[in-house]
Amino acid sequence: MVATRVRTAIVDSVSTPDDVTPTPGTVAAGARVLVTGASGYIGGRLVGELLDAGYRVRCLVRTPGKIAAAPWADRAEVMQGDILGDLTEVMADVDAVYYLVHTIGATSDWVQRDRRAAENVRDQAAASGVARIVYLGGLGDTSDRELSPHLASRHEVGQVLASGSVPVTELRAAVIIGSGSASFEMLRYLVEVLPVMVTPKWVDTRCQPIAVRDVLRYLVEVLGAPATAGRVLEIGGLDVVSYREMMQQYAQVAGLRRRRLIRVPVLTPSLSSHWVGLVTPLPRSLARPLVDSLINEVIVHDDTIRHLLPGPLFTYRQAVEAALGRERTGSVMTSWASAELGGREPADPMPTDPDWAGGSVLADRRELHVDAPPTAVFAAVSAIGGRTGWYAGEWLWSLRGFADKLIGGVGMRRGRRDPVALRVGDPVDFWRVEAIDDGTLLRLHAEMKVPGEAWLEWKIEPDGAGSTLRQFARFHPRGLWGRAYWYSVAPFHGFVFPGLLHGIADDAVARAAAAIAAPAEPPQPAGGSGDAGSGGASSVSGPRSAA
Repeated sequence: MVATRVRTAIVDSVSTPDDVTPTPGTVAAGARVLVTGASGYIGGRLVGELLDAGYRVRCLVRTPGKIAAAPWADRAEVMQGDILGDLTEVMADVDAVYYLVHTIGATSDWVQRDRRAAENVRDQAAASGVARIVYLGGLGDTSDRELSPHLASRHEVGQVLASGSVPVTELRAAVIIGSGSASFEMLRYLVEVLPVMVTPKWVDTRCQPIAVRDVLRYLVEVLGAPATAGRVLEIGGLDVVSYREMMQQYAQVAGLRRRRLIRVPVLTPSLSSHWVGLVTPLPRSLARPLVDSLINEVIVHDDTIRHLLPGPLFTYRQAVEAALGRERTGSVMTSWASAELGGREPADPMPTDPDWAGGSVLADRRELHVDAPPTAVFAAVSAIGGRTGWYAGEWLWSLRGFADKLIGGVGMRRGRRDPVALRVGDPVDFWRVEAIDDGTLLRLHAEMKVPGEAWLEWKIEPDGAGSTLRQFARFHPRGLWGRAYWYSVAPFHGFVFPGLLHGIADDAVARAAAAIAAPAEPPQPAGGSGDAGSGGASSVSGPRSAA
């Protein structure tokens, strides 16, 4: 498959400095670098980091649509192609290549495919005059004859790349901590779903996990450090911990009770991978090689890179805290501010991550065409709660608020600051406004007591002479009780949420009609349930977890 040019970013028109490689072995800012695997977990984050560091970035992807929503998509050059195909055009005028391709679990012959891909990149990089290849591999003691197929393949790829004439910098890492990392997500789901786990002996294997932002820093900085060329460098975080300790610390950070881990000698990797495939979103084809690797100790024995590229590192606990942050409001949205990566941290889920990155998301999605303009629909949405009420199932909302009050929650009696207008931070019964975009979006975050985090969101889009109204109730469960809670209240969603959506639509139509009949008179809230006093509390409460 011959690569084809999909898009060239504006940055390509900027002239390249005459001496982008002032020191042999150095690839300086301003040089063009090729990132293979740009739609993957590390690649999707690395591109933005390289662009921010002043490099011109070209991405090789098989499916450009996968990175169309990436925050850096309009700043990078994207070329469609296959790592096993002709890379002549892809590598033209490229100073460095990041090799981030890994087909683990994709096919039954993934080990052979990875070897052939590495050979192809090695040969074509040499023919194109590339100055450096940077490869992210895996830790593991090479003297261990029982190295798992996954880790053995990672080492073999590095050896194949290094066997050519282009200097290779191979960074070897263990578990990378960040939302979207397959190993971290496997850990996350096991801990959140299972308060009691029967585990094989690998639960006490030592590991040296590293935060994704530390990995990205190393990947970027090695280009400007000639001493890193032609070397295998081991990278890890500050802590050496067992998988048992990783699980318990994750539970602490996530606010879960201490997990009980029962070690048994009879649980084979095959049985373990079946169990992981059942409990987590990872397919068994991916879970099996990852589980097989858990028998191998993956710790740093040579910390040379800390002397070559000094800088602060995260502890395991700090890395987990950064990866979790506040519970996210969606699979690609971050709730903690940062100037990095265009407003998101490297640990946050990216558009290139799998849908389940960032933890479990249980949701109720509904959509409806409304015969009213977006302004009227948004006004109806903005009037929800307080004296307007929740349009349907008011007694269920009221009952949920009463139950919340009994267990020490805020209940339903807070009402709202203003009967019509909303701003970020306003209370709306037992919700609080988290985000508002005038005319298009309102997101509420629930403050009732539930085992998890929940949001209720509406998006409005023009649709011919009317509007499309999308309603999204999202719940991030905490542990097994969180999931039990969601499914116990799910039957009530069939009563509450359709009525809520249609009630907003009816109110919007009434508001639009009132505006036509009496444009000088501001339309009054069309809802009806709840107290009539200004700012009074509604007799219902908003679903926090869709409940």
